Amino acid sequence: MDEPILEFKHFSFQYNSQSEPTVMDIDFTLRRGEKVLIAGPSGCGKSTLANCINGLIPFSYRGEMTGSVTLGGRETRDLSIFEISRMVGTVLQDSDGQFVGLTVAEDIAFALENDCVEEPELHDRVAAAAKLVDVDTHLSHAPGELSGGHKQRVSLAGVLVDDVDILLFDEPLANLDPATGKQAMELIDRMQKETGAAVIIIEHRLEDVLHRDVDRIVLMREGRIIADQSPDELLSGPLLTETGIREPLYITALKYAGTEITPAMAPHSIRTVVIDETVREKVQHWYRTAPPAPPRDELPELLEVRDVSFAYPGHQALRHISVAIRRGELTAVVGTNGAGKTTFSKVVCGFETQQEGSVFLNGEDMAGLSIKERADHIGYVMQNPNQMISKVQIYDEVALGLRTRGVPEEEIGPRVEDALRVCGLWPFRNWPVSALSFGQKKRVTIASILVLEPELIILDEPTAGQDYRHYTDIMEFLTELNRRGVTICMITHDMHLMLEYARRAVVFSRGEIIADDTGANILTDPDIIARASLKETSLYDLAVKCGIDSPRDFVQRFIDYEREAVRK
Repeated sequence: MDEPILEFKHFSFQYNSQSEPTVMDIDFTLRRGEKVLIAGPSGCGKSTLANCINGLIPFSYRGEMTGSVTLGGRETRDLSIFEISRMVGTVLQDSDGQFVGLTVAEDIAFALENDCVEEPELHDRVAAAAKLVDVDTHLSHAPGELSGGHKQRVSLAGVLVDDVDILLFDEPLANLDPATGKQAMELIDRMQKETGAAVIIIEHRLEDVLHRDVDRIVLMREGRIIADQSPDELLSGPLLTETGIREPLYITALKYAGTEITPAMAPHSIRTVVIDETVREKVQHWYRTAPPAPPRDELPELLEVRDVSFAYPGHQALRHISVAIRRGELTAVVGTNGAGKTTFSKVVCGFETQQEGSVFLNGEDMAGLSIKERADHIGYVMQNPNQMISKVQIYDEVALGLRTRGVPEEEIGPRVEDALRVCGLWPFRNWPVSALSFGQKKRVTIASILVLEPELIILDEPTAGQDYRHYTDIMEFLTELNRRGVTICMITHDMHLMLEYARRAVVFSRGEIIADDTGANILTDPDIIARASLKETSLYDLAVKCGIDSPRDFVQRFIDYEREAVRK
């Protein structure tokens, strides 16, 4: 693992449309066989750095480059985009944006067809790549028919088929359920070991990435690399939280208990972290003395879904769903990809019409209401921001809903400004939407619904692709709205979001609701975790390691402490 495959030396890049460089004075070396995580807040330059590696800069995005970037010892500016693609395989955050074939087999074969590979060899290599990532039984399927996890596997097969030197993953976990995300990290780890390729992962979900070991974490802030360290070293210092990256939950819990985190504790994983008798006693003392949350009052119903069933052609998406969303409540909807969560929200909003059952708002059947009439009461933020955005400028996109409702311009300005500030978009208010990252576009769509002030807001993956600081800003704003009486329902794969913010969680599996309970109860129930493709919380494992007699109560105590003590 001594031979460098990628080197940045005093590298800077400034887009033609920007007045300042996006990345500055980058020094970074990647060696064959290494696995490196690149982390940092949204807008820090991670995506720009990735585009410099895979050739989109300078071939697709124009700007001024200074310094040096070499692949295999050759300057990237002297290589063609085709030559770079033979060395660097990129798996995008949005898998749908990467598909070019009508079937899985065609999509995997795309690079080979461009290379004019003979048909017998092409079939053999496609079959081998598909088998490597476990999609060999889906070769005749259309990519759009697959789950999020399988889409990602197809994208990976499409780059593995060309035997690249570097595998570059741009937020591979953003749209995956917890169990599938765990499998994705195991798959990436296995691919790295079997192919010998170097791996770069760009991701916000640090704890999930560290389910499998990485060699180094490169931390970025404001266009610069501020740390390039082992996970144990970085997790033992303050840089992660100072930069706005969420540290693993078990480390936060250890800190609450007064434990100093050191590299010698091997804190990069709950599997490896060393818990000695002193640490164990500190954690037990904190558990015994941390105050529980006060009891909460029962809330009246706002939305009731009663015995609803819905089927797409050839697929039963919802099976006799009955659930109530209470006024002023913040509820999480969780479960595996394809379990029916998004279909549930589409039926509630009127985008789809159920074949059986009824949906009531404030006790009145909504069957006779149009989509527009429902939208006056229920706001919906879609998972993919590109499916919502219709204006060129950010400000105009956020103001669009108010303008179509005839709100006076003098009222629109302050409301748009508030929404943009809370979503971290005020500095970009006059930018075109096309200049934003995927995560920033997500914040634009959230702002465009928040500004309308509906009774109920349904958010499909509101924090996907967000760094911890923006995640917290958005969630604290939603919590404040919730305190003012706005009802919020979040479809999410983020177990921390469910634990920390949701009053209760509704769990979907195969079109049915299998649990309606607190987050702590759900994430300490092995049967529900397995059936809904969730992931056990590391807090539970920490409680077991520390000899806590009731791990479930420990998880709930941690949640209560964060809600009532830390956030005051």
